[in-house]
Amino acid sequence: MSKYFSSKRGELTEIKEDLNSSDDKRKKESLKKIIADMTVGKDVSMLFSDVVKCVNTSNIELKKLVYLYLLNYAKTQPELAILAVNTFVIDSQSFNPLARALAIRTMGCIRVNSISEYLCEPLRKALKDADPYVRKTASICVAKLHDINPDLVVEQGFLESLHDLLSDSNPMVVSNTVAALSEINETSKVEAFKLTSGTVSKLLTALNECSEWGQVFILNSIAPYNAKDSREAENMAERVTSRLQHSNAAVVLAAVKVIMHLLDFIDSDEVSKSLVKKMGPPLVTLISKEPEVQYVALRNINLIIQKKPSILSYETRVFFCKYNDPLYVKLEKLEIMIMLCNDRNVEQVLMELKEYATEADVEFVRKSVKVIGRCAIKLDKAADRCVSVLMDLIQTKVNYIVQEAIIVIKDIFRKYPNRYERIISNLCESLESLDEPEAKASMIWILGEYAERIVNTGEILESFLESFLEESHHVQLQLLTAVVKLFLKRPKESQQLVQTVLELATQTNHRNVDLRDRGFLYWRLLSYDPESARTVVLSERPLISEQSTMLDPSLLDKLIVNISTLSSVYHKTPETFVVKLKDVVKTKAEKEEDNEEEAFIVDL
Repeated sequence: MSKYFSSKRGELTEIKEDLNSSDDKRKKESLKKIIADMTVGKDVSMLFSDVVKCVNTSNIELKKLVYLYLLNYAKTQPELAILAVNTFVIDSQSFNPLARALAIRTMGCIRVNSISEYLCEPLRKALKDADPYVRKTASICVAKLHDINPDLVVEQGFLESLHDLLSDSNPMVVSNTVAALSEINETSKVEAFKLTSGTVSKLLTALNECSEWGQVFILNSIAPYNAKDSREAENMAERVTSRLQHSNAAVVLAAVKVIMHLLDFIDSDEVSKSLVKKMGPPLVTLISKEPEVQYVALRNINLIIQKKPSILSYETRVFFCKYNDPLYVKLEKLEIMIMLCNDRNVEQVLMELKEYATEADVEFVRKSVKVIGRCAIKLDKAADRCVSVLMDLIQTKVNYIVQEAIIVIKDIFRKYPNRYERIISNLCESLESLDEPEAKASMIWILGEYAERIVNTGEILESFLESFLEESHHVQLQLLTAVVKLFLKRPKESQQLVQTVLELATQTNHRNVDLRDRGFLYWRLLSYDPESARTVVLSERPLISEQSTMLDPSLLDKLIVNISTLSSVYHKTPETFVVKLKDVVKTKAEKEEDNEEEAFIVDL
């Protein structure tokens, strides 16, 4: 194959001669050289007219090469592409179904409006062709044509033809038709694909005989369908559950998506528990695949557990990290471990996390320490054990472990105020090792919060003030608040200290406006109404919870319907990152607003 990539500059004339010869073999070899050059980015558009002449051949392989070239250059030279239209039309009437399908596919891929007009009649015939291969190719071509010219598809009645193909006897035709209608429906301003009970039943009948990707198309299309009643939902779920055993991860996730949606319509607790139990093992199996598949599976499992925690409640060990897992897989496993962590398995999880905290990867170690803190916040009964593990890690004196541990202990103090003051002295021993802004800010917060219980709080805070102007804004804000707290709790010892920090915070040339404004606020409160200052600064704060990583329920429901798509990996709805969908959603929203306004006017 490498010989096709070794063309020299003097070969252009020779290639032209070969293209214009009557020998199909010479033409084929020259076209392979042209395609090879085109593949590596060389401009071979000057041969367009010579290549187009080669399209008049009965040799399918040669015709494919010509069509491949035309696809690449039709957009830049549409006036020359029209020269080949007549051949496309003739080929669409060939006795060979491969030639007919190839002509339709190529015309659909050439995204030029002038060619789209010539495509209509051949496409209409292809949609009713006797050969299923031609019909399935034509159905996809309708979606491509809709992308170029939506109005033309509606005018020519191609949508109705696609709906007729949903009843086709060939499963591959049905699956391609579903894929085409689903794509059109996503970008269409009107509803192009409306699911009914009868349509869903037909699609499920075709499901077992489709290829694996055909099954994915069908499952994805029926996922948003709202069952009429519990009986219909149970029947659909029963017909879909067999797909959970498929070897293709995409089919498994698509089946899970359908079942997750159907669970909302099933009244029987027994049936729901049975379906939930069946979904667990296939999801676990996905974790043993390649790292890339694992990552996609883990992102989807994250959503599934948030919706139905019981699905994998007994499978925590499956998500323990392996030494050879890539970092992105390890981080996702940690997220799922904290979701599945409960009073029954917390000891096992903590021992695993403590082991992770001794590894070489700094980011993974930090995340592991953070998850230990989140375990303490999530499980009241396990908080003491989590704090004990964190203190053991602090004793290692490893800089980044100590700093991350102090950050999470600050959150533990917020969750359980006045419960772990005994460890503050141990934390103060690590003050000199703090060089990261977040760790400094966390330690300063602890000092301010428990100022009355630490003998030398003033001295420690004063040492931080020496580099006040060089600190990050976050540290400066915490330092200001901590000193004011100290003053309100022990005014006689810290009068000079609070004066110093307020002067530093309110300098007129200070770039941090938030710091300056807070400094003036504290200064005026302390000057005019110390009791109000005490109420404001020392007020009780709401307790934090371990729900910070949980998605909003309404967003979660939207993402569940998009399991096994990029949406479930990004944890964002499709319209937030797909440009076409943004415009469609905006148009539909504007239309709904107009309808509401009209209805309001009628009521008046």
